[in-house]
Amino acid sequence: MENLQAIKQRFEIIGNDPTLNRSLEKAIQVAPTDISVLVTGESGVGKESIPKIIHGLSHRKHSKYIAVNCGAIPEGTIDSELFGHEKGAFTGATATRSGYFEVADGGTIFLDEVGELPLTTQVRLLRVLENGEFLKVGSSQVQKTNVRIVAATNVEMTKAIQEGKFREDLYYRLSTIEIGVPPLRTRKEDIHLLFRKFASDFGQKYKMPTIRLSEEAVQMLIKYRWPGNIRQLRNIAEQISVLESSREVNVKTLQSYLPQVHSSQLPAVIGSEKQSSDFSNEREILYKVLFDMKGDLNDLKKLTLELLKGKDGASVQKENDNLIRKIYGNESQKSVQLEALSSYQENEDNYDDEAVSDNDYEPLPSKSILAIQNSASEKDHMPDSNPSDKYHFAEEIEEEETLSLHDKEIELIIKALDRNKGKRKLAASELGISERTLYRKIKQYNL
Repeated sequence: MENLQAIKQRFEIIGNDPTLNRSLEKAIQVAPTDISVLVTGESGVGKESIPKIIHGLSHRKHSKYIAVNCGAIPEGTIDSELFGHEKGAFTGATATRSGYFEVADGGTIFLDEVGELPLTTQVRLLRVLENGEFLKVGSSQVQKTNVRIVAATNVEMTKAIQEGKFREDLYYRLSTIEIGVPPLRTRKEDIHLLFRKFASDFGQKYKMPTIRLSEEAVQMLIKYRWPGNIRQLRNIAEQISVLESSREVNVKTLQSYLPQVHSSQLPAVIGSEKQSSDFSNEREILYKVLFDMKGDLNDLKKLTLELLKGKDGASVQKENDNLIRKIYGNESQKSVQLEALSSYQENEDNYDDEAVSDNDYEPLPSKSILAIQNSASEKDHMPDSNPSDKYHFAEEIEEEETLSLHDKEIELIIKALDRNKGKRKLAASELGISERTLYRKIKQYNL
């Protein structure tokens, strides 16, 4: 077996990071076997190198090696791509096609971005891993295949399993051996080595001198976090090689090519549980608003009744302080409210049978104006009576309507039917429900 340094030279791997070396040693040790391997790591760290090493050092090295990007294949056709299909299996299947597992028989298949596989395809893949059997799309004949599967993903598999996006049994079957590739930000000593290698390659490719970094630029290069890992480093080296006329790159020049990601590192509080005040639908929100409006209206009726009984405005303000604060809220409005109540009391003392003007209660907020005006309007249309029963209707104002949704529903259905002369279609349209639902409600309530 070749030593580690020879393997690095053969597969063009640069770096002396201990974590990287351990990952390569795992790949070398597992290569002679047929054990399934799962390669994990962030996007752009070079996960595709591990399957190449495993295949190149195995007894399958003379057979086919197929790399499949599972995230790039549409969900509707991925089964056909992997396992093949029979003629006429679906629209457009004009001929029988062999899938990757059939073509790569005896070799190795590298499933990149395996975390993006649909659940239905995951079931098929599990069957291949367990028994080496698969079915073509549209076929009833079981076929055998002898392939080694090496998978890779940048998805956090435990989280995907919890969310139901990946099968737990498939994960444990794929990750018999799990090899993690470290991100570039943890390989500080390798960053400059990789940059020099890329700069040299691009200098030869574009037939121009190799770029060089100043000491300050090297330190900046090492301190950068590299969210895109090796892929981003390679792109930066290519940009500088092509665009810069000077072959000496200083800090200012390098900084212009490094994207500044201003992301907050502060912890965030995420509500994982549904709060008790949350509403599941709009109907509940509407009910709450209506009930709140009903409560405010009853409170205003109570305040108006106290004023109509001839009480002093100041005493009413003092006795109903909590009620007024609940309705109007703002402490700064107390003086305005007291002034409005006193003004109303003075007008009440001089009250006659003439219509009440809106300007008489201008200081009072809009809600109180409406309540007082309604009371005054009712008073205008009352027949003459003695002062003792002048406000005999006060008890009727104080009565609260039923809040039963059942009773309200029956009431609205009856009103709609009466308004539309018994025509169910028009009544249902007015109520905003289907005619079938209206018929069911009529039968339910025996209307």
